[in-house]
Amino acid sequence: MNATYALPEEILNKQAKPEEIFSYLKKIYEDMMPFDRVLGVKIESLDFDDICVRVDMKPEFVGNFVKDILHGGVISSVLDLTGGLIASVGVLKRSNGETVGQVLDRFTRMGTIDLRVDYLRSGVGQYFLSKGYILRIGSKVAVVRTEFKNEKSVLIAAGTSSYVVG
Repeated sequence: MNATYALPEEILNKQAKPEEIFSYLKKIYEDMMPFDRVLGVKIESLDFDDICVRVDMKPEFVGNFVKDILHGGVISSVLDLTGGLIASVGVLKRSNGETVGQVLDRFTRMGTIDLRVDYLRSGVGQYFLSKGYILRIGSKVAVVRTEFKNEKSVLIAAGTSSYVVG
């Protein structure tokens, strides 16, 4: 039994199938990362072509109590975790022949190198969606572009981030 993922050895040792890994990633991001649980992260979509993360507005997330707008730290956190998820999917695309355990182990070695956030508008909304795509992925580093929008598709912030992937 692997304590990190609480999965039996027979699952960890079988060849990784993308659908299975997507399921594990969803569980990791929604249930296993304590800070993501505080944010209430929900993975709206997760496949090779579409990754979307949702976070609902909460009173605890207000950064400007006079205008009732979202704190910039929440925005940057969601952009960062979205970028990490996108980079993870990029790693998964390159994992031909690896076992479930090998792929999941690669995810544990990933981390944010750099994050730049451009705050474009006030964080007003009932809920927010974060999406993005890989600009470039190599054997060591992935560079990702992300966008943070409210439920009316108003672009609130954009991010560019890099992640160690190898």
